[in-house]
Amino acid sequence: MKCQIPLSLGLLFSNLALSAEEQPNILFIFSDDHAPNAISCYPGGLFDEISPTPGIDRIAREGMRFDRSYCTNAICGPSRASILTGKHSHMNGFIDNNSSYFDGLQQTFPDLLRQAGYTTAMIGKWHLHSNPVGFDHWEVLPGQGSYYNPDFIQMDNTKKRFEGHCNDLVTEKGLTWLKQAADSKKPFMAMVQYKAPHRNWSPAFRHLDLFDGMDLPEPATLFDDYSNRSSVLKEHAMGIEGHMYWGHDMKFEGENLFPDHFLSGLENGDSRRLSEADRKIQLAGYADENEKFIADMNAGKLDQKAITKWKYQRYIKDYLRVIKSMDEGIIKILDHLDQTGLAENTIVIYSSDQGFYLGEHGWYDKRWMFEESLMMPFVIRWPGKIKAGSVSQALIQNIDYGPTFLDVAGAKIPADMQGKSLVPLLKSEGKAPTDWRNSVYYRYSGERTHSVAAHDGVRTADHKIFWVPKTEEYQLFDMKKDPQEMKSVHQDPAYATVLTDMKAELQNARDQYKVHSAVIPQPRPQKGWLNRHTSMKKKAKKTAHDLIFVGDSITQGWEAAGKATWDKFYANRNALNLGISGDRTEHVLWRLNNDNLANQKKAKVAVVMIGTNNTGHNKQDPTETAEGVERIVSTLRARCPEAKILLLGVFPRGVTPEDPLRKINVEINNRISKLHNGQRIHYLDLSDKFLTAEGILTKEIMPDALHPKQKGYQIWAESIEAKLKEFGL
Repeated sequence: MKCQIPLSLGLLFSNLALSAEEQPNILFIFSDDHAPNAISCYPGGLFDEISPTPGIDRIAREGMRFDRSYCTNAICGPSRASILTGKHSHMNGFIDNNSSYFDGLQQTFPDLLRQAGYTTAMIGKWHLHSNPVGFDHWEVLPGQGSYYNPDFIQMDNTKKRFEGHCNDLVTEKGLTWLKQAADSKKPFMAMVQYKAPHRNWSPAFRHLDLFDGMDLPEPATLFDDYSNRSSVLKEHAMGIEGHMYWGHDMKFEGENLFPDHFLSGLENGDSRRLSEADRKIQLAGYADENEKFIADMNAGKLDQKAITKWKYQRYIKDYLRVIKSMDEGIIKILDHLDQTGLAENTIVIYSSDQGFYLGEHGWYDKRWMFEESLMMPFVIRWPGKIKAGSVSQALIQNIDYGPTFLDVAGAKIPADMQGKSLVPLLKSEGKAPTDWRNSVYYRYSGERTHSVAAHDGVRTADHKIFWVPKTEEYQLFDMKKDPQEMKSVHQDPAYATVLTDMKAELQNARDQYKVHSAVIPQPRPQKGWLNRHTSMKKKAKKTAHDLIFVGDSITQGWEAAGKATWDKFYANRNALNLGISGDRTEHVLWRLNNDNLANQKKAKVAVVMIGTNNTGHNKQDPTETAEGVERIVSTLRARCPEAKILLLGVFPRGVTPEDPLRKINVEINNRISKLHNGQRIHYLDLSDKFLTAEGILTKEIMPDALHPKQKGYQIWAESIEAKLKEFGL
């Protein structure tokens, strides 16, 4: 492989295209839910001596550690989507794990690196629902994956089961690909992504007895009562005390003996994947502790606090155990780079999709914008380019990874990537340049899992603020005086100026990152709307359709003024109408991600016309509406992977060309027309079909200068017929 020639610093940190000999390899090692507090190179952790991480520590020791590395959205899939796209969740479309579906055909850094001459691979946990795009090789876990004898999805979309522990298999598969890549003349970018330490924390057998007989230290806030902060914190469903499963989390077998203290209904599924012989080994690893606990409970020796402490010990030991085999794998990978000579010109990064609560605030899991889940580990090694042992206090975020990888490869960083290249930090021993960001923006949408309320906020060097729409309140923390975030000072008069400044910082971040209503999926509360959404959902689930119409009242009108035309053109074409009166882009986005497209993966064509209510209801900036339309198109492309998307310009409204609302629609069309690529997306503007030569919209076509009469629907159908036939309908 032509990857051994050192680079001069001047060439290294330029944006000029580099030759293959000059482009460094990039090895991105990634995990799931790994809190920096469980990494021994990060200072102040409770387990640094008890459970060190020498593999990860080596990367930091020989490179740079970032102490203020944060995520955009502390859940698995959204963080990964932000890394791939360099964009916040609301701009890449993957907002949560419950309803989102990643559009791999949107711009991603792996695909851009391929265009820059790299060979690329993705191995391990993917968790974006769609299959990887932009990689020469991939082999990924389905969904969350399994710890024991996991399945891997192959590039032909089949699943293949492999015997062993998931961490060991990801390491082996990563090493196998790295050895193959060494024969290429191209530089490589490999993403080796572990499942660990994600729930349910099932260790490799060799580590089942690790920490036996030990009481591991507890965080000071294990029994947090959530006083001095929003009452919404108490509504969570991610507590060690109240939300651990008897089987799945605590590794008990059989009936839940203490349902007042443990949740029922979720068994340890990983254990069921084992052979009988291996299952006996796995169960034996917990047997003695389980038997003693049950005996103590039956004897009445344990009160609620003691039970919570026991749960914490079981949880944290398993959490650290699964990290152990992952770190062993990282050591093997680093050794391979040394032995093959690849280390000299290979950038190695270790990170995780977000942090995790290790009992802090009484929690496991993530989501809340508190430091334990907001913070991501990020250590990076680049021999000869990054000063060994350096530490950066600059505020960085996972949207920065893609721009950084493109920068070091000498590739152009797209202007619409929202992150920043870390290269200026890497070449200055971590010191931030004067124009570096003052804060990072975070937004969590409030998915169903774990009952954490939606909120968004910013973190600066000294303070943190977030807004909770459910309770309509801010939370403000002084991160220097109160690093554990035990008291919100938003009502403290001494912080009045800070609160004002932080509110302004939050609004500036929302503006900078295009956080506006058109791109944030939102249902409507009206009963009629919910009833129609439910009706359309049932139709979608019942039958796969060939042709789908997506839109607002104008689309819904196919069932009223346009019914005769619909019957003539579409009754025999297996068509589905997904129009609801009054919908804006955000409402359509919500519907498409909440079962309006259930069972529609084989759809052949989707006709989209949306945006006029964004104009009519609030005269929304046409750029914002166009961004909402783009998100709808991206969602359709992901969820209906075989469909051609016929994107129609927003129909004209208002009687004359001077109508201010029509002018806004024209501007929307100018922007969305650029989405046309002639492959999956085809743009068609029908405006002239509805207007006179003078641009007048007559009552014969649209009596209210907005909604078509039967003749308007006839024009619509006739105008798109050629395209539908072109698409095979």
